[in-house]
Amino acid sequence: MPEGKGTDGSRTRDRDRDPGLQPERTRLAWRRTTLACAVAASLAGRQTLHSGIDPAPLVILALVVLAWLAFLALAHHRIRAMHAPRPPALSPRAAAAAVACTVALAALGAATLR
Repeated sequence: MPEGKGTDGSRTRDRDRDPGLQPERTRLAWRRTTLACAVAASLAGRQTLHSGIDPAPLVILALVVLAWLAFLALAHHRIRAMHAPRPPALSPRAAAAAVACTVALAALGAATLR
């Protein structure tokens, strides 16, 4: 972290740093991941409708949509946070939620294939 001298001669952190392209790359990565989750949810929906409308596949599809919406909300929150001059670090709770949504989508997607 670059440091400079304050007006009183003390060392201060540079708060007006140029963030460069790293926040933009992070925003794009979140968008790509959200798009991949949307494709997975769409394919699960297609598979569910193709196999017939039964209660069990519809419950699985509802859970897929719920996991996708949760990931979408998390990604939207993170993308908005990246607009700050100094974006906050991703909290462990948010990271665990993103992992849980991704694993849930994978598991529920596999369940639709049965």
